[in-house]
Amino acid sequence: MKRKGNRLSRKEWLIRLWLKQAIGNREEATGNKRGNFLFSAYCLLPIAYCLLAVVTVRGQEKDWEQQWNQTLAGARKEGAVVVVGSPDPVMRNEIIPKFKARFGVPVEFLAGRSSEIVARIRTERAAGIYSVDVFLSGPDTTATVLYPEKMLDPLRPLLVLPEVLEASKWKKGKPWFVDPEEKFILRPFISVSSLLFINTDFVKPEEIRAAKDLLNPKWKGKISTEDPTTTGAGANLAARFHYQLGANFVKKLYIEQRPVSTRERRQFTDWLARGTQPICLNCREDDVRPLEKEGFKLVEIFELTDLAPGINGSPWLMSVANRAPHPNAARLFVNWMASREGIELYSRGYGSASLRTDVDESFLNPGNIPRAGVRYFDDTDWSWVVTGRQENRDKVWKLLKSR
Repeated sequence: MKRKGNRLSRKEWLIRLWLKQAIGNREEATGNKRGNFLFSAYCLLPIAYCLLAVVTVRGQEKDWEQQWNQTLAGARKEGAVVVVGSPDPVMRNEIIPKFKARFGVPVEFLAGRSSEIVARIRTERAAGIYSVDVFLSGPDTTATVLYPEKMLDPLRPLLVLPEVLEASKWKKGKPWFVDPEEKFILRPFISVSSLLFINTDFVKPEEIRAAKDLLNPKWKGKISTEDPTTTGAGANLAARFHYQLGANFVKKLYIEQRPVSTRERRQFTDWLARGTQPICLNCREDDVRPLEKEGFKLVEIFELTDLAPGINGSPWLMSVANRAPHPNAARLFVNWMASREGIELYSRGYGSASLRTDVDESFLNPGNIPRAGVRYFDDTDWSWVVTGRQENRDKVWKLLKSR
């Protein structure tokens, strides 16, 4: 029985009745009605509040369980959840099988480059087709396309699991919604970002202590990068270099050093392992780790003396599509994905530190875990993504076109 307007629930009414009777019984026993009323009320109110708190908590527990069971039943009836993201072995090998085993709901994963997927979604929506439920996308796509083009529904109201909502489970004291309205886009990760990888059979760690060491003529043609002239990780890193180190550094690195670029991420790690390009600016840790296990001497570099260390929200920001075709399955997925189990699976597989306090981080590279007292450059900061990065990226593109 819920409270309506100023009416009390039945449980609250019974507690107040108990309090009134308890005070009345004490008055009858002592004969001092006014004095004992005040004394009794003072003594009994804390007990009453505790009882009311217990009732409230139990009511909330029952309420979330009811919502969760209804969501699960609805998701199974819908039969699937459609998730968009980048090509990711963690998603395919860990998340999808575990989610289906846990809830009996298949995940249809649409993987590809963000620009291509966004173009497809725009075309579908123009035709009145809404095929996507959940976005696990990078900050550029999320902040400059999905959010401003109003493709999203609020995510915050969909969270129901106590372990997702409990403040103590998050390093920031709450789930971190990074959009201006603080309700659409959840950021579950905060990891120190690598600046580059090296193959120590060809490059000694002491040879790359500062960013300027990349400009050594001996590394000409020996550096690989994702194509910096198109939107993506290559252009994002170049924009950061431009912002922190200036146009002259960017010109020397990306033009005079003749780095080898590609849009195929697996090509980077192949070049890195073979030593044809033993310095990689945009290799991903989840691609490099299997090669390390095979015995290749690959080292991830997080800090350079002339460049502020950075953090980011990789591997993704999470949001929910509006007019989702499988709303219950979407709710089920985002709650589980933000839970300890979901985040820990991704953290372990991808190698990123999370914002949850209950995730085991012992398996992470210590360099990935932010240190207290260090001022980091946040590459996923909303204002940087929306304005600063774009401004510096445009300057980089203009500079590279002039070569």
